[in-house]
Amino acid sequence: MDADALAEHLVERKRELSAELERLTEVPDETAAVAFGKRIGDGTTEAVERLSTTAAAMSISSSLRGIERVLAKLDEGTYGQCDDCGGAIPPERLEARPITAMCVRCQERQDQRGPRR
Repeated sequence: MDADALAEHLVERKRELSAELERLTEVPDETAAVAFGKRIGDGTTEAVERLSTTAAAMSISSSLRGIERVLAKLDEGTYGQCDDCGGAIPPERLEARPITAMCVRCQERQDQRGPRR
């Protein structure tokens, strides 16, 4: 995929994810009860749903950060260059994971260190 097509695809994906994130982070209905009691009921169901929604929102936020970084790299002319070591990211990796800013080796090291805060 060429740079222009990739940028167009990423902008569209960013729009979709942003809309989904907005939907997920809407303020819940005030009448909804949230409780983790001994009995399963509406409150427990709502609480579990909120936990699931929070996890999905965090995942979408991470994807949006990745898209933003790749769009910036495309603008800078550094797409395909690892953010960590500065080396070239193999075309096969970019084909498989176009929303990446690191080579496999550096990504594995980061994954072992844990997420950045």
